[in-house]
Amino acid sequence: MPGLELADHAPDREGRVRAVLGRLVRPALVLPALVGIGAFVGAWQIVALHNRYLLPTVPEIARSLWEQPHLYLRDMLGTLRETAVGFVASFVVAFSLAVCMAYSKIVERAVMPLAVVLNVTPILAIVPGLTVAFGLGLTPKYIITGLIVFFPLLINSLIGLRSADPSALDFFHTVHASRWEILWRLRLPSSLPFLFAAFRVCVPLSLIGAVVAEFLAAGNASGLGSLIAVAQSQSDLAVIYAATVVLAALGLLLTLIVTLVERSLLSWHPSRGRRG
Repeated sequence: MPGLELADHAPDREGRVRAVLGRLVRPALVLPALVGIGAFVGAWQIVALHNRYLLPTVPEIARSLWEQPHLYLRDMLGTLRETAVGFVASFVVAFSLAVCMAYSKIVERAVMPLAVVLNVTPILAIVPGLTVAFGLGLTPKYIITGLIVFFPLLINSLIGLRSADPSALDFFHTVHASRWEILWRLRLPSSLPFLFAAFRVCVPLSLIGAVVAEFLAAGNASGLGSLIAVAQSQSDLAVIYAATVVLAALGLLLTLIVTLVERSLLSWHPSRGRRG
């Protein structure tokens, strides 16, 4: 019955999520990672004990995180906000342009050269102009973060939208489907593997972009990049590396979220059934 089918979807979805989490925390995967992290931390501690001006010790980093959690949490949320706004705005613009380019060669010929020029232009070169135009607030940070991830989002969106099965596309044309129906029911589902491939790269990259933007246009705004810049001026190595640890943890968390969402939404895709 239809009602029973709808009721059965939720347990199936929960089962898939549990299966994904189970694969991520398998001892065969976790144990080597723990050994590698332990070896890295041990080597770090040895070097730090022999040269206190080069690296802070692991207890010093942990103490900084323990004694000032509100500071790191506040700045982490600031960086996360810049990352999210810059990434989402860039994706909306990139995907919208990709849709137009997928349907029109003229639009592609007009937009693609500009996108390539933007991609090869060093972002550092336009930061002074952005700060002059928009000040030292959040706007330059959003723009810088978005520009860093714009080109890969545009290219993957365009390739994904054009990856629809030709025979399926012919069928949609045969039944006189509208462009909207073809986009929603065929091109968008076909593009999802390409979009998530871009997300896996661009989500961490947007985090890097946000931190770079905070370095270059610090102002008075919060953010881990701004915190690191202030700590650098004070030669506070413990705060610098504690903020770096928070950034690494945040990047790992965002990547894990993207992976879980991808595996949940793309369980139908052939690539999900391949092994080793």
